[in-house]
Amino acid sequence: MANQSPTLPLLTPYKMGKFDLSHRVVLAPLTRRRSYGYVPQPHANLYYSQRTSKGGLLIAEAAGVSDTAQGYPDTPGIWRNEQVEAWKPIVNTVHDKGGIFFCQIWHGGRVSNTGFQPDGQAPISSTDKSLTPQKGSNGIDVMQFTPPRRLRTDEIPQIVNDFRLAARNAMEAGFDGVEIHGAHGYLIDQFLKDQVNDRTDQYGGSLENRCRFALDIVEAVVNEIGADKVGIRLSPFADYMESGDSNPKELGLYLVNSLNKYGILYCHMVEPRMKTLEEKSECPHSLVPMRKAFNGTFIVAGGFDRNDGNNAVAEGHADLIAFGRLFLANPDLPKRFELNAPLNKYNRDTFYISDPVLGYADYPFLDKNISVV
Repeated sequence: MANQSPTLPLLTPYKMGKFDLSHRVVLAPLTRRRSYGYVPQPHANLYYSQRTSKGGLLIAEAAGVSDTAQGYPDTPGIWRNEQVEAWKPIVNTVHDKGGIFFCQIWHGGRVSNTGFQPDGQAPISSTDKSLTPQKGSNGIDVMQFTPPRRLRTDEIPQIVNDFRLAARNAMEAGFDGVEIHGAHGYLIDQFLKDQVNDRTDQYGGSLENRCRFALDIVEAVVNEIGADKVGIRLSPFADYMESGDSNPKELGLYLVNSLNKYGILYCHMVEPRMKTLEEKSECPHSLVPMRKAFNGTFIVAGGFDRNDGNNAVAEGHADLIAFGRLFLANPDLPKRFELNAPLNKYNRDTFYISDPVLGYADYPFLDKNISVV
């Protein structure tokens, strides 16, 4: 390809375990709220297909692991057979175009309310501390949360098992692997962070105890589907959904060193500059110590563009870069990076509307005559 610079770091090949990636531009897991009744829909087939390139890695939007996992309207699940069957054609389409597809598995914990819960019960969490109402992602709606119910110690193995079964279901659906969602103030993060976790059993108090739930899930999923198919997403520095930690660097380092014992495929971390999901800010902290400590593939996310993505790879700060909003608005993002072409602007107002096309599958390609790499 005449236009491609052989030195563009984002477009160099990378071997992630047994997967041969042709470039380092990853589709970040992006909640899109178009899975009516918690079931993936045929329009997701087009959406993911548009963003697939041969040898590219895609991480699917967070899929709930059980009927207690949900906290937003129309997010997909992967705990019922109907959901597994609905994912299959979507996964097949990505594979037919040569993509590698991981399923993010998720439990919202206290980021929910009784309206999303079976029989109108309280959401479950590490704690019974309630979340204050939050402005929705569209900046207008206010999200209301029901005070959660603190999980009893003897209930925790059942939640761990829900993640294990979800991982099994993801493999049944044809995914290449799973990403355990341990970030952004959801259930696993509610155990990890000392601002939230006020337990006095073996899942609370010390750093080791607070990390126990996450590592129990990793162990169960690894034993179920194999470490070579398992990734995890973590955000030790973030304070999203009132889930902050007093020593995020220590937390992040302890986690990656513990993850090394399981030999998982990758660790996907959110940059410290992303204190919220919205905007990046100046920050003295760095993921480099965690990157150096982790033995597997290290993926970073958080407000990257073409330039700082290239720099992060070139400087060895990450193996792969996950792009969210830019990939949402530019289905051919790797091609645009290759050509240094202008990017479509994303429209935040349509991120989470339920329309099957608008703001979802209607972002234009650069040129329909240019094939996507």
